[in-house]
Amino acid sequence: MTTSVITFGTFDVFHIGHVNILTRAHDLGDHLTVGVSTDAMNFAKKGRFPIYRQEHRLEIVASMSCVDEVFIEESLDQKRQYLIEHKADILVMGNDWEGRFDEFKDICEVKYLARTADVSTTDIIQDIRTRIED
Repeated sequence: MTTSVITFGTFDVFHIGHVNILTRAHDLGDHLTVGVSTDAMNFAKKGRFPIYRQEHRLEIVASMSCVDEVFIEESLDQKRQYLIEHKADILVMGNDWEGRFDEFKDICEVKYLARTADVSTTDIIQDIRTRIED
C-alpha cells in the first residue's frame, strides 16, 4: 500500500528550511504532494506579496527530486478538500502551525515537524532590506 504525504507552504525565497521539510515529509511516505499558496492568498494572510510569483515558486518546488506532485493552494478554507482530493494519508506542517490542523485527524494523520533553526523567509527578507538600507 502506498502512503501519500501532503504539505503546504508559500516556499518564497527558497532556502534550506524548505529543503529540510520537503525531504523529511517525503521520507514519511511513498508519494509527496505539495500545495503552493497563491500570491493572493499570501497577501491576504501576510499583508505582502511573495518575492517570487506563484508560477516560479511552483516550478522551484516541482524541481525537487523528493516532490512527486505540486498544485496551487487557493485558500486555507479548502484544506480539507485538498486532503481528500489528493488522498492524503499524512498531512505534514512545520511546528509553527502546531495544533492548527488537528481538525483533520479524522481523515488523515497530522504531523508537525520542527522548523530548521535560525532560518526563515521573513528573516531573510528583513536581512536583505537592512543590507540595502546600510
